[in-house]
Order: sequence, then structure tokens, then C-alpha cells
Amino acid sequence: MYDKIMVPLDGSNLAECVIPHVEAIISGFNSSEVALVRVLNPVRLPVSVPAQGEYGFTEKDRRRMNENRKIAAEKYLANLSGGLHFPGTEFRSVVLEGNPVSMLADYAAANAVDLMVIASHGRSGISRWVMGSVAERIVRTSCVPVMMIRAPGCEPKMKD
Repeated sequence: MYDKIMVPLDGSNLAECVIPHVEAIISGFNSSEVALVRVLNPVRLPVSVPAQGEYGFTEKDRRRMNENRKIAAEKYLANLSGGLHFPGTEFRSVVLEGNPVSMLADYAAANAVDLMVIASHGRSGISRWVMGSVAERIVRTSCVPVMMIRAPGCEPKMKD
């Protein structure tokens, strides 16, 4: 049922709280493939203008920053996947660039993903409205089933 699993990660410990759930799913369904996916928003910096002297950024600086972030993301995913060992399950690391919601939904559709497992940061109120919720938008836009794991330490609001 859940042969190909996709795990979006943002580099935080909080996002990694899904790993034990993914391990349980792999054990129960003998999943053949798990894709650990990190999406990077491209760096956009104001480009240097000669009048600004050496305080601006050049296109070369922007490309170097994007490349360094991609290398760091690849190392992060490799370290994380290196600790996961299940016979018969292939772990792949995927780094994408662009809008996280659309890139994740597109990757899932293009790669026949059966289940996406994502952490929710548990934002509510104004912080959720201002910052948005990638996990919530994934649930609304993805064409594959999404398992949302609530962040550790999340406490429900009690009604009077």
C-alpha cells in the first residue's frame, strides 16, 4: 500500500520527528523506497551597483550562496539517511529548489509517491497567518495521501 514514501524535511530537529513514524510504516508495509526531500528557496539578493562599492552582492555571490546551501542540504540528507537501515528499502536524498509547496506536490506526483509524511510545526493564531503553514498547504494541494505528524511538545488549547 505504501511502497514509495516521501519525507519533506526543512533541516530542523522538529521536522525530523517524523522519522520514527516513517520507520514504523516501513516495517509494517515493507516499503521499497523512501525519499528524504529538502526544498530550498533560491537566494535572491540585491545585485551590486558600482556606486554601492563593495557592499552589494554580485551574481557570482548569489550563485555561490545557492551552491553552498545545496551542498549543505545534500550533506544533511546523507547524514540522516545514513542512520536508516531497512533491508529491501532504498533511501534516496533529493534536494529541490523553488517554492516548497509546489515543488513537493510536483515531486510526489511525478515520482508515484504513495504517502507523504510531514511534520507540522504546530503554529496557530497570528504566527500561522503571517508565516503560513507549508504542511497545511501540502495537505490541500497534494494528490497523494499525507500523514501530518504534530510537533513534539504541542499542547491542545483547552476550552473553558
